[in-house]
Amino acid sequence: MVEVKTVELSGDEVLGETAFNAKCAECHGETGAGRNGMAPPLIHKIYEPGHHGDQSFLIATQIGVRAHHWPFGDMPPIDGLTVSDVANIVAYIRALQRANGIE
Repeated sequence: MVEVKTVELSGDEVLGETAFNAKCAECHGETGAGRNGMAPPLIHKIYEPGHHGDQSFLIATQIGVRAHHWPFGDMPPIDGLTVSDVANIVAYIRALQRANGIE
């Protein structure tokens, strides 16, 4: 849905990329670019830290979230992710956001 510039990753970001690819990419697309008819792009101004803080990603994965910005429907909770996994996924998403001018 959106074009995402990639960046060299390190540490927790690499772990986050692995977890993202295993649990999130099927819906949110490779590199968080979104998938038409499935889920929104996470590399988007709506998900900048000042609007959707890191904790919102944890809440979304643990209990799901009602659709409120996009017409994709509600997001269900995601099984098999620890708090640490989500923190790494957030580190990965934030690295991609910064590389794409989203602070």
